[in-house]
Parts: sequence; structure tokens; C-alpha cells
Amino acid sequence: MGVQRVVGLVGLGLVGQALGRRLRAQGWRTIGYDTCPEARDAFATAGGEAADDLRTIGRSCDEVVLAVFDTRGVIDVLESDDGLLAAAHRVAGVIDCSTGAPDELEQLAGRLRARGIDFIESPLSGSSEQIGAGEAVALLGGEGEAISRHADLISSLATQRIHVGAAGAGARAKLATNLVLGLNRAVLAEGMAFAQALGIEPALFLQLVLSTPARSAAAAVKGPLMVARDFAPRSRVRQHLKDVELMLAAAKQAGIGLPFSEIHARLMREGVAAGEGDLDNAAILLRLLKNPDA
Repeated sequence: MGVQRVVGLVGLGLVGQALGRRLRAQGWRTIGYDTCPEARDAFATAGGEAADDLRTIGRSCDEVVLAVFDTRGVIDVLESDDGLLAAAHRVAGVIDCSTGAPDELEQLAGRLRARGIDFIESPLSGSSEQIGAGEAVALLGGEGEAISRHADLISSLATQRIHVGAAGAGARAKLATNLVLGLNRAVLAEGMAFAQALGIEPALFLQLVLSTPARSAAAAVKGPLMVARDFAPRSRVRQHLKDVELMLAAAKQAGIGLPFSEIHARLMREGVAAGEGDLDNAAILLRLLKNPDA
């Protein structure tokens, strides 16, 4: 029997827990860390090994997968005084599965390259359920040689992988595709609210959408949740709002407008203010209904 492959995992929220399940199913030994003790406990209960701090992972793992909230979190995990790389470590490759700020990630990759550490973006397009099942699409940003060096781990994260360019390109690709995905959900919710106002039951409306050219993957996945008003998180409103804020900032820098995304961001900000930030993205429906409690 060969030596079991080991990987570190930092960030044990919805995505991190799903990645842990996916990697263990692929035969990896997973060592995970999160600032939240409850998240570490859940990781251990599911079959992973919980670390008490980042340095433990740095000393134990050649490869580390990050599933933290944003780029500030990625930089803190790697470069803070208590971070993965602050003391003696064995980390040779970092796979970042977050959706972050492209320019900052490009700069971070350069700093790590100077230290002999590969940095590869691998934002995942899909819900936590799809990630856990290996059905998400990995949008890879990084040098081809670095990706080849960590091909075993990367192939374990997702069965579908697209190399979109150098570091920073992964985040740019994820933001562009997430823009379309998010607006698909929002338009479905608006249509459902409109149909309900006209006296069409939500289940019948969804059947119509899925049977006509209006069909989309977003409708197939999120539509049943909207009909059932099941907003238990598979993904979160506040997470997508973070992404849309990044889209708007990037669009401003590029000199273009995103009018639909401006409206989408406003609706999600209202949802977060109303306490809906940790609900599933399908909860955008609540912002569009005349009577959300009906």
C-alpha cells in the first residue's frame, strides 16, 4: 500500500467542508483549519483532522487548498505573522478556491513565486453540493508548469477544469461567469414573483420555464428551492454580494457599466440588511415578492 496523500485545507465553511468530503472520497488525508471552533469540530466529525493553527498545516503539508471568504483572507492566511508561511514550513503549492480580486492575486502569485511556492487559482463554479460531488468547474489561473506539478490534487478537486491564463485570470473568469449565473437567478426570481402576482402558482411557473427556451441551469437548480421556499444555504447571499461588488469595481476600472448588476447588488444589500445574508442565493426571491410571507 502506498503512502496516503495529504493536503491542508484552510477555510471550513460550506465550500471548505464540501472540498474536504470530495478530497477524502478521492483518497486524500485532509488536515483542516478554520478560525471557528465549530467548523473545525464539524470537519473532524466528518472524517478530517482538525489543526489548532495555521502553522501546524504549514509544517504538515506540501500542498494547501484555500477556501476563505476573500482575497484579504487569502493574504492573511499566507503572509500574516501567524500565517502558513510565517515559520518553518514545507508548503510548495497553494491552490486558492476563493473568488477574489484579480490584481491582488496576480501580485500575490509573484511574491510567492519569489519564495519558490506555486500559487494556482482554482475558483469553482458550482454550489457546495456540486463541489462535494465533483460536479463544479475549476477555472484555473496560473503557470502551466505549476499546474502540472499539482495536477494530482487539482484533478481531485473537480472533474471539469479549464485553464484560463496566468494568476489573476481565474478570478476574472469566475467574476464574468458568476455575473451571468447570478443574474439568471435574479431574473428567475423576478419572473416567479411576477407570475405569482398574476395568479400563476410558483410550481406551475417553474414547469413552464423548464419546458421552454427560458430554461437555464440556474432555474433547474434554484427554481425548486424558490418554489419550496427552502433557503437553507448551499451558497450564501453575502458571498455572492461580495462577488458582485468585485465585478462592479472591475467594470469601473475597465470603463464599462453593469446596469443589471448594479440593481442586483442593491437587492442583495437590502437582503443582507434584512438579515438574509446567510440564506441561500435562492433567497433573492424574497426581495422581489409583494408579500414574502405569503
